Amino acid sequence: MTFNVLWMQSGGCGGCSMSLLCADTADFAAMWRANGIEILWHPVLSLEGGTDLVALLEGCLSGQVRLDALCIEGAMLRGPHGSGRFHVLAGTGLPMVDWVRKLSRVATHVVAVGSCAAWGGITGSGVNPTDACGLQFEDDHPGGLLGAGFRAQGGLPVINIAGCPTHPGWTTDTLMALAAGFVTADDLDPLGRPRFYADQLVHHGCTRNEYYEYKASAQKPSDLGCTMENMGCKGTQAHADCNTRLWNGYGSCTRGGYACISCTEPGFQDPGNPFHLTRKLAGIPVGLPTDMPKAWFVALASLSKSATPKRVKQNATSDHVLLPPVARNTGPR
Repeated sequence: MTFNVLWMQSGGCGGCSMSLLCADTADFAAMWRANGIEILWHPVLSLEGGTDLVALLEGCLSGQVRLDALCIEGAMLRGPHGSGRFHVLAGTGLPMVDWVRKLSRVATHVVAVGSCAAWGGITGSGVNPTDACGLQFEDDHPGGLLGAGFRAQGGLPVINIAGCPTHPGWTTDTLMALAAGFVTADDLDPLGRPRFYADQLVHHGCTRNEYYEYKASAQKPSDLGCTMENMGCKGTQAHADCNTRLWNGYGSCTRGGYACISCTEPGFQDPGNPFHLTRKLAGIPVGLPTDMPKAWFVALASLSKSATPKRVKQNATSDHVLLPPVARNTGPR
């Protein structure tokens, strides 16, 4: 039996679909089919439109078409004044939020693809003129469009594949696990994210970890050092496996020289400061590593800096390695 996926797009940039299309798998759609996943409709991949799409949606609502997973990309636009008419599904005269509410009631699983669908994301930033929210969260506050108590037909809350954009592997692995019946409530973290990636930190596997350990910090974008202290990196707080599950088998934000902006977390879009700078209080970063009390961090940072090897200190503020590690015999002595 196939696992039927209906993918709809609301308020957002389409970046999660673009990420999926750029996956290192040459033909991810064929890989999905080989694992029993059938795409009923996707705004980029499907040829059907207009009356054909409306007929499909009506078939899902009537039960003629089995809807195993409703995937929503983009934030829910509730404005103006709660009418939802900032985004009307073409050819239907009905707001997208109304379609999502109705389809969610008949879907076995509801999946938010990306941080916009999960908590509002970039679409809900600033004064949020469109009254954008996530499917079951508004930033980190439960509720959103469907309400905190919502459960899909399969018994699970909205599954939030958060990220801006999502890693294609997170989306594929989640759908495959759902199709195989392997996902339970225990497989989701408190924010509804799949634990296989959300129980990791971007910090894990970061190539700048030696600089972090010694608090040898970068001062400008081209420097090799840790970007947490001065340049806005939140890799020690961001729940994702970006540096152990590399993008297209090769890269990540931090490996490309960019600070992690914690795009899998609610509220990342409004950090209270420019993304490339670290917000500080009395010289100490406000966003400290997960589970680390401030006093411990201050003590560790002071001790680490006093023990920083000359090699690490000089390389941290350079755009290339000035001093390589010393060659020494590491055998028994």
